Amino acid sequence: MKTLQAIIFDVDGTLAETERDGHRPAFNRAFAEAGLDWHWDEDLYGRLLTVTGGKERIRHYAAHYAPQTAARADFGELVACLHAAKTRHYVALVEAGALPLRPGVRALIAGARRAGVRLAIATTTSPENVEALLRATLGAEAPGWFEVIGAGDVVPAKKPAPDIYHWVLERLALPAAACLAVEDSANGLHAAQTAGIPTLVTLSEYTVEQDFAGAMLILRDLGQLGLAPA
Repeated sequence: MKTLQAIIFDVDGTLAETERDGHRPAFNRAFAEAGLDWHWDEDLYGRLLTVTGGKERIRHYAAHYAPQTAARADFGELVACLHAAKTRHYVALVEAGALPLRPGVRALIAGARRAGVRLAIATTTSPENVEALLRATLGAEAPGWFEVIGAGDVVPAKKPAPDIYHWVLERLALPAAACLAVEDSANGLHAAQTAGIPTLVTLSEYTVEQDFAGAMLILRDLGQLGLAPA
C-alpha cells in the first residue's frame, strides 16, 4: 500500500449501527403511513440487506412478498413516495440522537484530519441521510470535513458493483492504492476490492457471519485500533 492519502468510509453499519434501529423502523413507519400492511422485523430485514439501496430493497420485497402491489400501474411512483417518507422518518430518528457513532469512529476521523489524510464517503444511502448523521453525531460542520461524498443514485449500479468507489476516486484524483476503504459488509468489501482499494472491515450487527476474505484487516469495531479519543 502506498502512503495513505485518503480514507473512504461507508456509512450504514460502519459509522453507526443504523440498519436495525434506524432504517428498519423508518421503512415500517413509511409503510404504515401509506396504508400498507408490510412490516419488516429484524430477521427479515437482515435478509433484505443483501439488496443494496432503499428503493431497490422495496422493489425486491414487493416482487417476492407482495406481487399484487408490485403489479400496480403506479408502483414506480409508490416506491418513490415510500422512500421519501422513509428518509423523512430516518432523519428524524437521527436528529433525535437515536443513532450514535460506533466505537472508534470519532477517533479515526479526528486522527486522519490531524495527519492531513483526506476524507471521503462511498455509500448507497441518500445524501440527506449521510448529512443528517454527520451533523447529529459530529457537529454541524462535519459534512464539510469530507472532500467527496458519493451517495445515493450518483452512479447507476450500487454495491457490490465498484461504481461508487470509481466515482469517488475520480473526484479525489487519487490512485486506489493510496486510499483505504472502511466497510462493514461483504457487498461493500467486494465493491472496494474490485476498485482496487485496500479495505478495513469493521463487523456490524448484521454482517458478523459474512465472508470477508481478502480484507486487509477485520475488526469487531474501530475502537480496536486503539486511537486516542478526539
